[in-house]
Amino acid sequence: MTDKDDLPASFTPQDALVAVMVAASASDETMTTPELLSIARIVESLPIFDGYDSHRVAAVSRTVFDLFEEEEGLDALFGLVREALPETLYETSYALACDVVAADGDAQNEELRLLEEVRFELNIDRLHAAAIERGARARFAHLPKS
Repeated sequence: MTDKDDLPASFTPQDALVAVMVAASASDETMTTPELLSIARIVESLPIFDGYDSHRVAAVSRTVFDLFEEEEGLDALFGLVREALPETLYETSYALACDVVAADGDAQNEELRLLEEVRFELNIDRLHAAAIERGARARFAHLPKS
């Protein structure tokens, strides 16, 4: 490959995690600065991304954006994600997506629908999803305005 940002025909597990985070952020057609910073911090700091080439985030993002332009693009995205991601990381993927959605303190309906789709596509138990969502709300809580 001539360009180091080019992706192979399939995702790595880390690419799949990034793709779900990007999809969650882009689902409302607006990727906010807090959401982008959250993705960058997650990729830089979590052990699951040890050894991951962070330059791939841009290429994975382009793939997600391209798929969002296609009629069956979301189905194709979830196909790539399920193919690349071991089942043991499905809840991790959902948790990371929840963190990205919660990062700007303003979960849009489109983002919530995407999270619902992630729950369905990755067969996340509703009780586990509720616990993950509650954790994201707690991590990204703001002080009450006085």
